[in-house]
Amino acid sequence: MISCQGASCITTFADFLCSKIAPALRHAIYEKTALDIARDMKVKIPDFRGNRSTLETCMLKYLAEEENFENFKHYLNFPGEFLNNYIKTKTYCLGENRRLEMFLRESLTRYYENIQSAVFASTRVVKDRKDRNDKISLWLDEFCRALGDMLSLPRSDLKGIEHQEITDIEFLNNAMTEALSPLIDDLRKEFPHTILAEQFAGCQSMCPFCGAVCTNTMPNHDGDHRVVFHRPQVLTGYRWHKTDNLIIDICSSCVSSDIYFMTGEYRWFQYKRYRDAGHPCSTWNIPPDPSMQAYWKWFVSYFRTQLEQYYNGKFHGRGEIPASWKTVTKQNALTELEKY
Repeated sequence: MISCQGASCITTFADFLCSKIAPALRHAIYEKTALDIARDMKVKIPDFRGNRSTLETCMLKYLAEEENFENFKHYLNFPGEFLNNYIKTKTYCLGENRRLEMFLRESLTRYYENIQSAVFASTRVVKDRKDRNDKISLWLDEFCRALGDMLSLPRSDLKGIEHQEITDIEFLNNAMTEALSPLIDDLRKEFPHTILAEQFAGCQSMCPFCGAVCTNTMPNHDGDHRVVFHRPQVLTGYRWHKTDNLIIDICSSCVSSDIYFMTGEYRWFQYKRYRDAGHPCSTWNIPPDPSMQAYWKWFVSYFRTQLEQYYNGKFHGRGEIPASWKTVTKQNALTELEKY
């Protein structure tokens, strides 16, 4: 309940109402802007034109071209954050940041005009009513009705201000216009790129063995998680039990073997019965497939020293890097990626 008098009461009322509008307006504008810019990016930037697997391939190419181990670490450990930064990089380099600002400005203008229209319409209906003493309650009724489906602003949320003794409806109209301007300015400054990333992220579930991200385009999708290619398990820091031998095997190869793995609860399971280990293993479909991308053979060989230091292990014993991996060049790896 607002306790005030005169002009200050009207200003406080307008500020309070705008604070109620802000969350719904922020959600609507950001969602609309993200959809618009994502649609535009899919047309203009090849990286975002295909499915989640295509985007993954583009990020791997980018990482190989950069040859920066810190970037790889970010990609492997925090794939969602990396995707967000990748989108920022691509939109900035290709001038899409200016288009992002344009789409945001258009959405802000459209919603601002609609809210102003609702303010004017409510004022027009109420200001000359002589038969109603509860003009503010009536004004709020009309205001929420005028907003309609554009914004989710439940009339019930405004019960606390509907009994204000405000008679100068025209002044309220002006006060609302003034209160809306800084709100719009704030929204323009704080657009979160994470909302844009959500348009491309898809499922973010990571393989419990190698860390590969599920390639399903829908978050919270039905059915099992899956990827086209799994990776050497060293990418998640796995070592053979009671040794410093880093594991270079891929999980899709292990599931056809009699090898065992240990869970975080120190329970042992055969890879071929990985689903028996429960969540998250039980949510993944890992069909037997011994083939490994040339990309990860190149990566492990090229960044051998950094991987050994980072994971405090060694590529020897059961983790010895095959001689054939060392002959794979970055160009070999990129050429193979082009096929997918």
